[in-house]
Amino acid sequence: MRVADAGPASTSGRDESIGCASWRSRSPASGSRTWCPWAETSAEVASALGVSPAVGLDEGEARRRLERHGPNALVRRIPRGAIAILADQFRSLIMALLVVASGISFAFGEVVEGIAILAVLVINAAIGFATEIRAVRSMDALRELGRLQTRVRRGGWERLVEAESVVPGDAVHLVGGDVVTSDLRIVDASRLQADESLLTGESTPVDKHAASLPTATPLVERANLVFKGTSIIRGEGIGVVVATGMDTELGIISALAERAEPEATPLEKRLDRLARRLVWLTLSASGAIAAVGLLTGREAYLSLQSAIALAVAAVPEGLPIVATIALARGMWRMASRNALVERLAAVETLGSTTLILTDKTGTLTENRMSVARVALEPGDVDLPLSPGGPEPGSDLGRLLSLAIETAVLCCEETTRARHEGGDPTELALCAAGEALGLRRPSLLAAFPEVGEEAFDPEIKMMATLHRREADILVAVKGAPEAILDAVSTVAATGGSRPLTDTDRAAWHARAARLAGDGLRVLGVARKSAREVHADPYRDLELVGLVGLLDPPRPDVRPAIDACRRAGIRVVMVTGDHAATAGAVARAVGLATRSEPLAIAIGDEIERLATEPPLERLLGVTVFARTSPEQKLALITHYQEAGEIVAMIGDGVNDAPALRKADIGIAMGGRGTQVARQAAAMVLRDDRFPTIVVAIEQGRVIFGNIRRFVVYLLSCNLSEILVVGLASLVAAPLPILPLQILFLNLVTDVFPALALGVGEGAEDVLSRPPRDPTAPMLVRRHWLAIAGSGATITVVVLAGLAIALTVLDYDLARAVTVSFLILGFAQVWHVFDMTGPRSGVLRNEVTRNPWVWAAVAACAGLLLAAIYFPPLASVLRTVGPGADGWALVVPLSLVPLLVGTLARLGVRSRLSAAFCDLPPIR
Repeated sequence: MRVADAGPASTSGRDESIGCASWRSRSPASGSRTWCPWAETSAEVASALGVSPAVGLDEGEARRRLERHGPNALVRRIPRGAIAILADQFRSLIMALLVVASGISFAFGEVVEGIAILAVLVINAAIGFATEIRAVRSMDALRELGRLQTRVRRGGWERLVEAESVVPGDAVHLVGGDVVTSDLRIVDASRLQADESLLTGESTPVDKHAASLPTATPLVERANLVFKGTSIIRGEGIGVVVATGMDTELGIISALAERAEPEATPLEKRLDRLARRLVWLTLSASGAIAAVGLLTGREAYLSLQSAIALAVAAVPEGLPIVATIALARGMWRMASRNALVERLAAVETLGSTTLILTDKTGTLTENRMSVARVALEPGDVDLPLSPGGPEPGSDLGRLLSLAIETAVLCCEETTRARHEGGDPTELALCAAGEALGLRRPSLLAAFPEVGEEAFDPEIKMMATLHRREADILVAVKGAPEAILDAVSTVAATGGSRPLTDTDRAAWHARAARLAGDGLRVLGVARKSAREVHADPYRDLELVGLVGLLDPPRPDVRPAIDACRRAGIRVVMVTGDHAATAGAVARAVGLATRSEPLAIAIGDEIERLATEPPLERLLGVTVFARTSPEQKLALITHYQEAGEIVAMIGDGVNDAPALRKADIGIAMGGRGTQVARQAAAMVLRDDRFPTIVVAIEQGRVIFGNIRRFVVYLLSCNLSEILVVGLASLVAAPLPILPLQILFLNLVTDVFPALALGVGEGAEDVLSRPPRDPTAPMLVRRHWLAIAGSGATITVVVLAGLAIALTVLDYDLARAVTVSFLILGFAQVWHVFDMTGPRSGVLRNEVTRNPWVWAAVAACAGLLLAAIYFPPLASVLRTVGPGADGWALVVPLSLVPLLVGTLARLGVRSRLSAAFCDLPPIR
């Protein structure tokens, strides 16, 4: 129990370097002797730090201490700077191959070509540097959006400050759900428990108190300290900061791992594995092409240069960079729509989500409560009072005032409500009190608060204690079933009378009727006690039931309909009454006319899971009165059934479930810090439709990455086949080494980047979720790559043959023709990167303005390669003439035409065979 404490009177402002991160810390008083704050009383610690916990530091002193001790931050891994990113560009395999190619050119006396390859090396590095630094900076900026705040007392007022500005001596107000941002000495506590598994590895909650401990107490037993990085899971308390930043226990641990590199996401690892395999395949093919060229009599210089240039062009080393750009772009889109992704791996999971477990209050409802009805012994009273309502002096009016007075007294401190917006339930109770002339400040003046029992999720009640002239008034509110189990009498018109079992059953029925009307129900009780430390939950007097209205959000029903079309089920999991949850579920469209609403109580989860068939559990739409353990069990059962589960939560008790789910989603506005840290994604606007937006973007991002991977591999395969087949038949090379490098810069950069930042298909939410076990590229993608590569190869070789035989071009002009056919075919090939169900003229590619900009840039560069003399001289191209262009344009469009016809054929087969298939699981 927290008892009001004025704290030490000292506000001397004395402060030196302090800390409790090790056994030997300098004392703020002496500066040299061993100081163990856990071994001193809370008053002695506060006095040594020059602070009154009831008042806190003033702003000027806080600023001085911040300058002296520095920010309350751990030393992070130093972000990669621009120089390091630039240097990394020259450590890649492509750079090594280009250096070798340049060296070979100089060795064979081809100085111009050697310089040109070095220029390609510089350009390639510049492009890689520009794209990577933008991605890195975007990711760093995104991470800065989710910074923690701490509730401190400054100059007698509570306020939220950035965690980095907390200083030694700050008085911090701790409540369940907070993440501790510094090491604190507890000076006041009420049922305070902390999760210290981060430091100790033990998941059992640790009870915290304010009493002093022996000096020899080991770290894991210092129950009057809470440590940075741990979390408050229950209760309330006040602590004084004794260490910040790297002086904290977490700071010592982090110093050992500050150079650790961040873990790559599953998507990045998959792309990296794909790139590595293709590297060795390409090198093997290039070596074979060089060997064939030498054996067929081609000059050694041209054979070696062709093989190396082909290896450079075919190695898809840009995959990770373009993937990072696509992720960053998509994450910025989510952030702009109030969905902040905390971990990159969540982006991939979003596109596979098949089930959303959502809470009720504040997610499906507006979290803007008002007292609508009060159930009293004589009958129910609707609020606000109508002209015919009970008179203040009547028996019913007296009972109504007693119920609202009790509920208003049993609220958290007004300072929290003033600075944080307050708990919607308690704000609604206070508003009802003001309507009846029962303002909380006036009530507290008449009945000063002398103690508080913080809300306990296990017993589902809280209590405040108030001094009266001759005794202590105990005001209690909580879940109606918990209140009804704790009361022995009831306030009636003639005074208090015993509550019989029949009465108790009738009150339970009244609570169920209120809940059935969609109201959130609270029980209100009170009693008189002789002393502050008496058990607040024994022999209570029931005053009444308070029904609060929290209307459903109007934008939830369309979002749930969108989830249904996307093959995603939405299930409500709430701690509220089953009748209340059912009413809200019907209002927001969780049940349809063809799909009746199935409701289960949390206690039924294990029974439903063990009874065959499991479909009985999977068919439930609303789970009411669920505990944190039951939420965990529910997620496990769904995952075992093959579902990809997204879990929405906001409370400290939701943290285990948020971690267990495939993707945890926390509320950024009303959610606790513990929930936000446990989640992979945070909704800054607390709106359910934002989840739908995030899922859509997750699908779009993965689709974009898959799209440009297919594009790059198709283009690379065509280059390999063009050179390889020409070498096998001892024909002239259709494209020269430097021309290959030029195409690599043109077609592999601009179109791929444009595909990576597209906005996706319009019907992306009308498709079933992606199978998370499926590889990045499935059979149809490899067939598309092989077919596109082969088609482009055929038209390039055909163009070369026609130019040499039919048009009777010399070799230079014929090679220019094949170079242009290959270049433009690859440029047009970007329009093949649509889904099998996309439109021919209007689709996700044609609606992407970046694609059109990339096509224009590529076309301009290809024309410059012919008509800009310095570049044409280096690339050894000549003007193809009118006949040449008449050959280039139609042949380069053939692969696009073939690809379009192939997609139309696939679409007709899909329409005939697959449209009625259930969503992929």
